[in-house]
Amino acid sequence: MNTGKIEIIYGEGSARTAMALGKGLEALIQHKKVIVIQFLKGNQKEESQEVMRRLEPDMNLFCFEKARCRFDELTEQEKQEECINIRNGVNYARKVLATGECDLLILDEVLGLLEQEILLEQELLQILESRDQADVILTGRILQDGLAAAADRVERITRIGCGRDGEGI
Repeated sequence: MNTGKIEIIYGEGSARTAMALGKGLEALIQHKKVIVIQFLKGNQKEESQEVMRRLEPDMNLFCFEKARCRFDELTEQEKQEECINIRNGVNYARKVLATGECDLLILDEVLGLLEQEILLEQELLQILESRDQADVILTGRILQDGLAAAADRVERITRIGCGRDGEGI
């Protein structure tokens, strides 16, 4: 029986990743093991990875993509090649949940895989079913109804205005 909770953080506003990582830090305070798998962001800057490495071995960040830019900036050929790497990340998430490697798994921007049709909603639901006691946080812009129904908690980020620099506040 699955006792792990599913939380979804979605919406058009920014800060989905920051909110999920903040929840990861809360889990670290409770002496829990956290794994973060990022999707569709490309291979992040070295500075970002260095900060995350400081939290190891209790929080580990994985990005299976090789491109240095975001997925939506790639050519169609590059997207096809990157999809293989992304599928490796999905398979790793499946393994992590099946083996109970962590207490909290953060699948950052995994909802975008559904938008890009790299992953089917039913496949993601099947992966989540194998979670046992691990909690899972999913992030992304658009939430599908089936995932919403499976979630224990859903948080929507909404942009309510723009600051002087044009960025949402």
